[in-house]
Amino acid sequence: MELFDYMEFTNRNIGFVTEEEQDIIKSTQIFVCGVGGMGGACANSIIRMGVSNIAIADIDKFEVSNLNRQLFANLDTVNKSKVYTTKEQLLRINPELKITCYEEEWVDNIDKIFEKHKIVINGTDDTLATLLMYRKSAEHNCTVIDAYASPLPSVYVVKPNDPRPEERLNFPTTGKIFNAITNDDIDECVLREVEYVMTNSSSVKYIDLDIAAEFIAGKRSRMSLAPMVITAGNMMAYEALFTILGKRGGADDRGYFWNPEKGKIERPRNIFSALIIRFIVKRFLRKLLKSV
Repeated sequence: MELFDYMEFTNRNIGFVTEEEQDIIKSTQIFVCGVGGMGGACANSIIRMGVSNIAIADIDKFEVSNLNRQLFANLDTVNKSKVYTTKEQLLRINPELKITCYEEEWVDNIDKIFEKHKIVINGTDDTLATLLMYRKSAEHNCTVIDAYASPLPSVYVVKPNDPRPEERLNFPTTGKIFNAITNDDIDECVLREVEYVMTNSSSVKYIDLDIAAEFIAGKRSRMSLAPMVITAGNMMAYEALFTILGKRGGADDRGYFWNPEKGKIERPRNIFSALIIRFIVKRFLRKLLKSV
């Protein structure tokens, strides 16, 4: 504790941001829901850039399978609570950090969380939790920073008045009360997000389609690779910084994909070409899923 000094800790930030902006960063409250892959990488970066008041939530424990991509996963943390282990490690970066932890109870406390934390990082891969998060974020005027289930790093930013992804991607849950959402609805939500990713990026070129089909069919976990996951988390951290400072970032509510093999950004297609390609993608996916 005696070694820590916030001014010295953030001194090298100055030049990228002003001292006044650093004060704003310090005082901003952020909620990170899910501190595994992308959420953990984002939390690591926003704390290191000087955010000093956060809430974090995760219902899981670290597993050996997390070691390939999750920054706070190591052999010492396997079988330990993700959220409390992450808290311990973040406090080793900034011991003055104000941090509130939630496990399963974050859902019951979501209104209280969103009243205080107007920037929300979605690091969960739970579709039902994500739907709740977006509905509540609209009620509480929160900005949600998110990423697609994509083989390419991606990011999108949904401000309070933007259409929810549920509406934009035409999920079958749109307009349904929460308790009426079925497992079939959730499966269809996953499929429609995959359709969007395949329609608007070159992601399909960089994965094994047979394995991808097993994921879509719910027969295996989502594929993840450290450079992709951590890059996406840091893209989210950049958008958090822009949101904190009231600056225009690179992502809107539709977002963009980063293709490291080509060294370029891929943005969503215009509506006409997207309609044509989506029709082809839908037929391809339905055929692919039949083979699983």
